[in-house]
Amino acid sequence: MKWLILILGIFSNASASVLVKMAMMPPRRFPSLSAPLEALNNWPFWLGLGLYGGAFLLYAAALARLPLNVAHPVLTAGAVAAVACSSVLIFREAFHWTTGAGILLVIAGVALITARVA
Repeated sequence: MKWLILILGIFSNASASVLVKMAMMPPRRFPSLSAPLEALNNWPFWLGLGLYGGAFLLYAAALARLPLNVAHPVLTAGAVAAVACSSVLIFREAFHWTTGAGILLVIAGVALITARVA
């Protein structure tokens, strides 16, 4: 159960980042003081904000079940990897071999950190 909570936190965090990116792309834009009511129509922004809140709650729940030196690296590295992959699939951003190598190295490092906890 503790790992499921952490995985849900990773997906919530990564989804929030993708939604906030969507919220800043045309035709949407960041809410401004000159047009404050436009912010109400920017649903990806609000959904992303809510998912960041959900990710925080899931992280807190994971910390109740896992050591900090395990939960934080897994959540952070998982979110980084998920966002890197999502940015390629959703926004057609470049994915260089160095990005893939970096993700593999981060995953290997986190696996070494968590090997004794599993």
